Amino acid sequence: MAKPHSVPFIDFKRDPESLIQDQLEVVEQVLRSGWWVLGGQVQAFESAWAKTCQATGCVGVGNGLDAIEIGLRALGVGPGDEVITTAVTAFATTLAIQRCGASPVFADIDPTTACLCPSSVEASITPKTKAVVVVHLYGRFVDLKRLQNLCDCHSLYLVEDCAQAHLARSGDYSAGEIGDFAAWSFYPTKNLGAIGDAGALTSNNQKILDLASEMRNYGQRDRYHHDTAGMNSRLDELQAAILLKRLPMLREWTNRRRAIAYRYWSEIKNSNMTFLAFPSTDDSHVHHLFVLTSQYRDTFQTQLREMGIQTLIHYPVPCHQQKALGVHRLSPSGLPFTETHCLQCFSLPIHPYLTEDEVSQVIEACNNVHV
Repeated sequence: MAKPHSVPFIDFKRDPESLIQDQLEVVEQVLRSGWWVLGGQVQAFESAWAKTCQATGCVGVGNGLDAIEIGLRALGVGPGDEVITTAVTAFATTLAIQRCGASPVFADIDPTTACLCPSSVEASITPKTKAVVVVHLYGRFVDLKRLQNLCDCHSLYLVEDCAQAHLARSGDYSAGEIGDFAAWSFYPTKNLGAIGDAGALTSNNQKILDLASEMRNYGQRDRYHHDTAGMNSRLDELQAAILLKRLPMLREWTNRRRAIAYRYWSEIKNSNMTFLAFPSTDDSHVHHLFVLTSQYRDTFQTQLREMGIQTLIHYPVPCHQQKALGVHRLSPSGLPFTETHCLQCFSLPIHPYLTEDEVSQVIEACNNVHV
């Protein structure tokens, strides 16, 4: 029997040649400019990304983790404070809270979306709570109305982790527009990715933007005047230039991800697989990942691999079970939905350069898995 065609989870080499050439050209421009840190390319990308996000401003930083930490520090979050968040996320979300000196508190998820459950958040609030970090997980725009009301009632900051939610919207609002600030990652695997680490913070609060701009650069208000204990986390000119060339492609890539997702939803028919909730609107999900759950996950992954389909798990170990975790607290009811989800979830390929034949191969393979 012939070996099946391999469908990779992601393949950076599929970028069109025209985009590759555009990026090579701008790399040469940066190299010849003689200005490689915090120059015109960074300023241009910050302006473009702020406009894309409908934000007052944008501060480019080294990565998404730093964006969360810098933003929390700009809000005054620190030792003695608690920050409520989800355990179903990349550990960077939790690590940023710990690096501020604050303690993470983990609320449970809504099992239909895998996103933070407002009722669990409400039950987790104490006098020590300073902020809530909500993650727009897998590219799904979280309905923030109830969380925003909770934060307003308890005088808490609302932070949006948008690392997976580039271009997600809900009604008139873009992801990142509602919270006190939003953190973005442009790691290569993201919907808008650089060719290395890169991140940004956006906000409609100028004070937060000003403080973040200082903190990313040693806490400098101006050269050699350090008003805050900052850090070294600067988006460099090369990554900013690359992102500026890739940004015009983002909407096309997003539409392709949606088209693939809708084929999966409509054509995968396997009673041993469970879909997460269908998006409330087309633009509320940008499908950074396409996640299913199954109590037979290991069997599914094994058989799909044998049929040439690469799958991954996001995330197999929830944050509250990580060895690197420091002092923390859980929702009073525990995290039963979180723990079940992490035991059963797995992700199918959904990058925008999948061909229709490859999408059909993924669907056929899913339908042919037996337990």
